Amino acid sequence: MVEISGVRFNYGEREVLKGLNLKIPRGKVVAILGASGCGKSTLLRLIGGQDRPAQGTVTFDGQPVHELDADSLYQLRRRMGMMFQAGGLFTDLSVYENIAFPLRENFDLPEGLIRSLILMKLHVVGLRGARDLMPSELSGGMARRVALARAIVHDPMLAMYDEPFAGLDPISLNVIADLIRQLNDALGTTSIIVTYDVSESLKLVDYLYVIADGVVVGAGTPEEMLASDNPVVHQFVHSEPDGPIPFHYPALPIAAQFGLK
Repeated sequence: MVEISGVRFNYGEREVLKGLNLKIPRGKVVAILGASGCGKSTLLRLIGGQDRPAQGTVTFDGQPVHELDADSLYQLRRRMGMMFQAGGLFTDLSVYENIAFPLRENFDLPEGLIRSLILMKLHVVGLRGARDLMPSELSGGMARRVALARAIVHDPMLAMYDEPFAGLDPISLNVIADLIRQLNDALGTTSIIVTYDVSESLKLVDYLYVIADGVVVGAGTPEEMLASDNPVVHQFVHSEPDGPIPFHYPALPIAAQFGLK
């Protein structure tokens, strides 16, 4: 479904991805793990065409995302669903209108069908009775479930979840994880989960990639990752404080911080 080949990407002078390669198989739930700042969310932006690689290729269902013009890119995105970090709900729209937004924006559907799709997806995430609430009236877990319903309301070929478990209590986290798995299998979707939640990912996904220093350092099934003797993978999967992944973010030289040569 998705293939990333030799991708390099940088923010200014800081190179985030350094020749990264990975494949997302069709119909599977795949987790992309790594420490904060390793480029996980950047990878989703590249797949969705929000950013373009400095080098390498990004393809979705055989199409080179980075080479598409604006019209073709918008057409391609209609086959994708995105659950943003912290939900990303429109604060001035109700739950119902938040979920209706992508349907009205991207598809020419009668209002009756839109209503049926919204209520169906709200029922799936257990929030049919919350359709008239505003985002400010939702708990954190409820807001994530609304964001999930919006991401999959049009039954996308590819669903992307950016840190879907961050800040959730154990019950809400488990509910969201179960919903992602069940919806992927029921809808025949392909799912990418970007997260640093190792324990939940190991229970949920079919395959994992671990990113460090701009490249994939480990890939395999949950069982293979748990048994890996790669020091980076072992440190991350087993949540160990000491190892090759540093805790401190490296500072730029003094001259660079002030824009001097």
